[in-house]
Amino acid sequence: MRVLHVAVILAVAVGWGIAAWFLLDTVVPGDLTLPAVDVDEVFGADLVEEAERYERFLFADWVAAQVVALVTLAVYARYGARYARESAAGPIGTGMLLGMLGLAIVWLTQLPFAIAAVWWERRHDVSEVGYLEAVFTGWLGLGGTFVAICIALLVVMALARWLGSWWWIPGAAVFTAIASALVLTGPYLTPGLEKSDDPELVRTYERFERAQGVSDIPLRIEEVSGDTSQANAYAFGMGPTSTIVLWDTLLDGRFTDGEVHVVLAHELAHHSSEHLPEAVAWFGLFALPGGLLIMLSTRRRGGMGEAAAVPLALLVAAVFQLAVSPAQNVVSRESEAEADWKALQTTRDPESARGLFREFSETSLGDPSPPTWAYVLLQTHPTLAQRVAMAEAWAARQAE
Repeated sequence: MRVLHVAVILAVAVGWGIAAWFLLDTVVPGDLTLPAVDVDEVFGADLVEEAERYERFLFADWVAAQVVALVTLAVYARYGARYARESAAGPIGTGMLLGMLGLAIVWLTQLPFAIAAVWWERRHDVSEVGYLEAVFTGWLGLGGTFVAICIALLVVMALARWLGSWWWIPGAAVFTAIASALVLTGPYLTPGLEKSDDPELVRTYERFERAQGVSDIPLRIEEVSGDTSQANAYAFGMGPTSTIVLWDTLLDGRFTDGEVHVVLAHELAHHSSEHLPEAVAWFGLFALPGGLLIMLSTRRRGGMGEAAAVPLALLVAAVFQLAVSPAQNVVSRESEAEADWKALQTTRDPESARGLFREFSETSLGDPSPPTWAYVLLQTHPTLAQRVAMAEAWAARQAE
């Protein structure tokens, strides 16, 4: 049996590598060299200093929150199994209860750090969200997470009781299917999205659709100006539910038409490059080693078919997520860089791209060149300096 396990793991590893190779394909030229960018000159020394100071606090807050969460989960992993002996809900029901209890404890320990972040953002006029509103929103999010963890534990524990130590393979497939359903239905579950009332913006958007080879992707506006001064946009859904959303803060006059057009082309590129289905595929790829690690770690507690293994599984899952976040961020940054490149190819307006990234730094107080550790652990996008450098590299290629 052990030989069979090793053979299966090796086969999965080979398949994982092949899938990852194809998923990392990009239209960004492989020989592209980004020029050095003087952030003080491009963004302004005063803004850079303010952004560094602003994000330094948020970075420290994040690190402290992670340490507290891991310590809390470690303590729960050691002592939480005791509650399994006191429950009459059956193995799976008890496992779900232990999962929700552990999540609730961690949420309570994270609340002070979330409030500190809100205080810092309000102090710098980046957000207008109130403290009670932030706590209430977090509470609603906790409810959604409760549902998610219950479904996850139900699937894992049922599979583990049926298939034993092989549960992690079909488990990854089930979770990937659930992730696909969530991405597919996301636009239906997001209220408050309105059609644009700017005919010129719509015409430009339709022209960009044709240029990128897509069509009939709805453009929607989300009103967030009452909560934040930050500007953002996102692509979500996939296939028939593919949608582009612009925050109304992008359209309040701080950004030029050209800068807004770069955002439109960038978000369309996520759909024309199939980044959303690729993200689901990456989720499935990372779920495989994650499931394997949880299976191996919980064997001494009877495996994931037993409720006593759940507290330890929560700790292992948290450690795994933190450990693989640098790799996940690399994948995300590759997709964002490809979207930036396609936006440049679509708009042919590198000056507006440069202006957009400078404005992003000012409206969100984003550090154009954050510390390396923060870039590796936290940054899902290329740095603003790198994005300016790509615009300059694109312009240089056109001039050759």
